[in-house]
Amino acid sequence: MLAATGTVSKLFSSSSLPFSFPFPLSPKKTSLSLLSSQNPPISFLSSLSFPKLTPLKSSANTTQHFEDEEVEEEEEEEEDIVSETEIDEYESDIDIEDLEKEAKFAVKELSTSLSRQLTIEDDTDEKRESRKQKRKKATSKDIPDHLLPKVAIVGRPNVGKSALFNRLVGGNRAIVVDEPGVTRDRLYGRSFWGEHEFMVVDTGGVVTVSKSQANVMEDLAISTTIGMDGIPLASREAAVARMPSMIEKQATAAVEESSVIIFLVDGQAGLTAADVEIADWLRRNYSNKCIILAVNKCESPRKGIMQASEFWSLGFSPLPISAISGTGTGELLDLVCSRLGKVEAPENVNEEETYIPAIAIVGRPNVGKSSILNALVGEDRTIVSPISGTTRDAIDTEFVGPDGQKFLLIDTAGIRRRAAVASSGSVTEALSVNRAFRGIRRSDVVALVIEAMACITEQDYRIAERIEKEGKGCLIVVNKWDTIPNKNQQTATYYEQDVREKLRLLHWAPIVYSTAIAGHNVEKIIVAASTVEKERSRRLGTSILNQVVREALAFKPPPRTRGGKRGRVYYCTQAAIRPPTFVFFVNDSNLFPETYRRYMEKQLRSDAGFSGTPIRLLWRSRRKMEKDEVKGATRPQVNLTPGSGKLAVAT
Repeated sequence: MLAATGTVSKLFSSSSLPFSFPFPLSPKKTSLSLLSSQNPPISFLSSLSFPKLTPLKSSANTTQHFEDEEVEEEEEEEEDIVSETEIDEYESDIDIEDLEKEAKFAVKELSTSLSRQLTIEDDTDEKRESRKQKRKKATSKDIPDHLLPKVAIVGRPNVGKSALFNRLVGGNRAIVVDEPGVTRDRLYGRSFWGEHEFMVVDTGGVVTVSKSQANVMEDLAISTTIGMDGIPLASREAAVARMPSMIEKQATAAVEESSVIIFLVDGQAGLTAADVEIADWLRRNYSNKCIILAVNKCESPRKGIMQASEFWSLGFSPLPISAISGTGTGELLDLVCSRLGKVEAPENVNEEETYIPAIAIVGRPNVGKSSILNALVGEDRTIVSPISGTTRDAIDTEFVGPDGQKFLLIDTAGIRRRAAVASSGSVTEALSVNRAFRGIRRSDVVALVIEAMACITEQDYRIAERIEKEGKGCLIVVNKWDTIPNKNQQTATYYEQDVREKLRLLHWAPIVYSTAIAGHNVEKIIVAASTVEKERSRRLGTSILNQVVREALAFKPPPRTRGGKRGRVYYCTQAAIRPPTFVFFVNDSNLFPETYRRYMEKQLRSDAGFSGTPIRLLWRSRRKMEKDEVKGATRPQVNLTPGSGKLAVAT
C-alpha cells in the first residue's frame, strides 16, 4: 500500500487573519514540478497511482491465484502499486475529455434536482421577473446602478406605491398587501422604457405631523405588542413614536437623490388633507425637480378622468393610471423619460468588472442585521428599531470595500419559525420571509447573524440548513458581542466551540465577532466575505486535485464489504465553482459509505482549502469496460443520498 507523502497537506495557514477560519484558504507552491502551474497538463496523471480500467477477472481465475490469505494480501498490494506502463494503458483506455463532459452533465443534473427541492413560494412571480430581466438584458447598456438617474415614488400610506414600483421594474420585488405601512425602507429597482434606463425608488408612506400619535400608529399599522417581548414599556413607546419620523426620513432621502418625483394619490379615496400637505411640502422644498401627479386606482379610462379632476386643486396636472392593470402607465413612462437625460455606458467594460458579489445578511428577528448594514455603508440606509420585524422587503445596497472591491449588500427580514409565522396570521410577515429566502438564493455569500447572548437556537440551525443546501458561501457573525459580561482571552475560544458544536453543518464557516451599534469589527465582515467569495470561486487544478485524492486514498483506503469488494477511484475533476463541485469516477458508488465520503471532504478541505464555502462531491459509477462501451453507455441519474447533502450517482 502506498504511504501518504503529505506533500500537499497543510500547505497554508489563516493565522494572520482577524477572524477565525476552520480550514486553510488556498494552496501554496510545492516542490512538485507541476503543482505551481494554475492549469497543469493532463500528462501529469502519469505520476499518479490509479488502477487500470480493465475488465474484471472471472471468479474461477481468481480462485486459482488466491489459495491462502498471505497470497491474497500480496496480490492486493501489487494492485495498488501501478507502474508507468499500466498508467499509459489507463490513459489509452479512458478519454479524459469524455469524463469532463460527463462531470459537467452530472453537475447540471444536480442543479436541476436541487432547484426542485428548494422551492420558494410565489415562483410564478420569480419566473415572470426572469423573463423581464432577459428582455432588459437584450436592450441594456451595462450602465452601473449608481450612474443611472433616479425616479422616486412618494405619497401617503396605502395609495399603491409598491404596486406601481412592481409594475415599472417588472416582477414582484416589493411586498404588496392591502394594508397601510407595509413599506418602510427605500427599495431600489432598475427599469427601462425605450432607449431610457433609470432606477425607481419605492418609499414608505409619508404621514403628516398634524396627526395625533394614535392616528399615526393606525395609519402605519404599528403594533405595540407583536415583537415587543422583553422590551421595557418606555423603550417600547419611544420606538413606536420614532417610527413615522424614520419612515419619512427614508422617503426624504429618496426624493433628494431623484431627478423625477412621482407623487401618487388614490383616485378612489379622493382628495385628503394628507395629500394637500404632501403637495405643499413638495412644492415648497423641491420646486426645482420634476414632479408628476399620478392618480392611481383609475382602472376605467372614462371614470379615471372624472376621478383625476378632483386633484387639480393640488397645483399639478393629474394623470390617471392603474398600477394593477397597467392603464396609463405608458403615458406616465413617456412623461418620466421626457424629463430624464440619456446616460452613455462606460467604455471597455468586461464581464469580470461588471460582476459584483452579493452578500445577504440573514438571521432571526432583532439580531442586528439592519444595524450591520448601516454600520457598513456609513449612513442610515435602513430603519433600525427594537421593534421586531421592522425590515420587510429585501433591501439592496451597493458598497465599495476598503480595497475597492464592489459588493451588493442585501438586508433581509428576520426569519421566524414557520409555525410562529402561520400562527400570527400576518400575510406581510409571510411575504417578508419569502423575500429573505429569495435574498439567500440570489446571493453569493450569506452572513448568518446570531445574537451573542442568545447563542444558537433551533431556528438558526434551520437557516444554516437552507444556506448549505443552496450552496452559498457563509460566515457567522456574532453580533452584540459587547453584551457578553466578564470577557477574557478564552471567551471567544469557548464561544466558538459552542457554535461549532451546535452548527455542525457550517463547520467550515469563519466566525466574526462584532458590535454593529458601536461599529466595532464590522469591517472584518467584509474582509471575511471577500475571502469566502474568492474561495468559492477558486478552481483547483486537476493534477493537484488527483494528488490530494491519491494521498487520501493511500492514508485511508475505502473499506471492504463483506463480500470482499472495495471501492476504487479512477479519476477526479472539479466540474464547477460557486460552489466548488467535484466529480469522482469510481467503480461503484455504493462501495463508498457516508463516513468515507465525509473523510474525503475533510481531506480536500485540509489539503486544498475552500474555507467558508460548501463543497459538493458527486460519485459517478463506472463499470470496467472498453473505451467504445464507455461512449455508448447511457448517462446515469443523479440522486441525493438520503439523510445527507452528499451526492450519489446510480448507474
